Amino acid sequence: MTCPTAPNIVFAMSDQLRADFTAGMGFDLDTMPFLDSIATQGTRFRRAYTTAPACVPARTSLLTGRWPSTHRIRQNSNTGPQLVSRGDDLLDVLRGAGYQLFYAGKTHMYRNKAADYDAFSAYGHTMAPDTTDEQRAFTDYLISIDMGPTTEPTPFPVELQYPHRIVSDAIQQIDARDPDKPFFAFVSTPEPHNPYQVSEPYFSMFAEDEIPNRLCGPAAAEAKGGAYKWLRDLVEEKRPGYDKMWRRYLATYCGMLRLIDDQWRRLVDHLKEQGLWDNTLLIFLADHGDYTAEYGLQRKGAGIPEVLAHIPMIVHGCGVAAQDNKKDFVSIADILPTVCEAIGRPIPLGVQGRSLWQILTGAEYPAAEFADIVTERGYGGLPYPDDARPPLHFPYEGTRYDELNSVTQSGSSRMIRHDHYKLYEHVADAGELYDLDKDPMELDNRWDDPSLRKIKADLMQRLQRWSVRLTDDLPKGQYNAKLAPHNWYRTSEEDGA
Repeated sequence: MTCPTAPNIVFAMSDQLRADFTAGMGFDLDTMPFLDSIATQGTRFRRAYTTAPACVPARTSLLTGRWPSTHRIRQNSNTGPQLVSRGDDLLDVLRGAGYQLFYAGKTHMYRNKAADYDAFSAYGHTMAPDTTDEQRAFTDYLISIDMGPTTEPTPFPVELQYPHRIVSDAIQQIDARDPDKPFFAFVSTPEPHNPYQVSEPYFSMFAEDEIPNRLCGPAAAEAKGGAYKWLRDLVEEKRPGYDKMWRRYLATYCGMLRLIDDQWRRLVDHLKEQGLWDNTLLIFLADHGDYTAEYGLQRKGAGIPEVLAHIPMIVHGCGVAAQDNKKDFVSIADILPTVCEAIGRPIPLGVQGRSLWQILTGAEYPAAEFADIVTERGYGGLPYPDDARPPLHFPYEGTRYDELNSVTQSGSSRMIRHDHYKLYEHVADAGELYDLDKDPMELDNRWDDPSLRKIKADLMQRLQRWSVRLTDDLPKGQYNAKLAPHNWYRTSEEDGA
C-alpha cells in the first residue's frame, strides 16, 4: 500500500494501557484480538516508551515532540496552553498542510478547546457531552463508584460506555468532512483508566480464575520502600483490603480492553465501508501503563517501572511495512517528527523526537539512533521522606485519593533503557540498575554490583548523551543551528547499534 502525499491520519489512543496485556505481546488472555490483527499487517514497536508515566506530560510530548523537562509540563494539573514551551506542534503542522482536524474523546492536554479543531467532542473519566437522561445517569454512575473497581457488571448497555460514544462521535465527524481535504482524527478513549468498570458481556468475558498470576504483590512495594511503600500505605488507609480483589479488578480491566478493541474495530470497519481505509495512516498508542495489581498497587504514581513506562505502539497503512520490531527503542515523542515526514513537511525547530518513517517504510536507518531511550518523572525539588504528610492538592475525603501527589512525584528522576538493562539517576538519592531479563519487576537493585561496573558506566554515558541532547533549542535567536536530518543524531557507524 503506497502512501499519498497527504494521507488521512487517525490516532487511536487509550489511557493507562499496559503494553503487555494483549496476546500479541505474550499475555495469556486474548484481550484485544482486533488490535493484534492490525499489528500483523503493520509495524508493532515492542520497545515503545512514554516520556513520563502521567497523562498530561506524556500527551504534551505527543503533540510537541519534546520531553517534559523541555516542554515544562510535568504535572497533570498544568493543561493551560500558555504554560507549554514549544514551537509548532502537531496541530500546527497538520493545519499548515491543509488537514481538517477532528477530536473525539479524552483530551487532558493543552489542545483542549473546540477552537483548536474543526470538530470537537470532549470526554473525561467521569465527564461527557451528555444530552439524554440515560447518558446523564451513566455519568452519575461513574461518579458514584468513586474510581472503582466494581464487583458487579455496570448496569448500563455498552452503547452508553464512553468508548462506544467516542467512536460514534468520531465516525460522525469523519462523515461530515470536506471530501476534498485530508483529515486528521484524534480518537482517545479514557478507558482502561480507572474507574474500573465495564458492562456485560465484557464484565464476565474473562473469569477471575483465568487471570494470570501477577509477578509481585504488596510485599514488593514494602521492599522497594520510598514512594512505593508510601503509596501502598495511602491506598490501604483509604480502601482497606482493596488488594484482596485484585483478580476481579484485573478481570474487569481485561474486559475493558475487549470493549475498547471492539470499538477500534467499529472505527476501522467504517473507514473501509467509506473507502477511506487504503488512504489512511493509523497510529495506535497509549500515554502510559498501569500497575494492574503489581506491587499491590493500582493506577500509577511511584517510580518508572516497566508496567508504567512501556507503552503499546502500532502503525498501519500508507507504505508502512508489515514487521514486528523487537529491537528499536522508540518514544511517544517520536510521533510528531514521524508524521511530518509521512506528509512531507519539515520537522519544526525544538522537536526532540526522532522520525520513525524510515523504519516504518523499510528504508535504511542507523540502528545506533534507536539503541536506547529515556523517560522522566517528578515535579521537582527534593524527595519527601517516607513519613511525610505534606499538603496535597485536594482534600482526601472518604476513599478519595490522587496517586500523582506531592510525595509520589517529589524530586526528579530520569531513566534509560538499553538492551535488557535499565538505569535510573535521581536528583538526590542513589541510582538504580536492573537486569530486566532476570528481574522484570526491578526488585534487585544492582547499582553497586561490581560485575556490572562496565554496563553501568556505558548506561551512564548513554544517559549523559541524552541529557545533552535534550537541551532546548528554543527560542530561536538570530543564528541558525545545523539541523539533523530526520532528527537523527547518531550514525550506523557508532558502537552500540
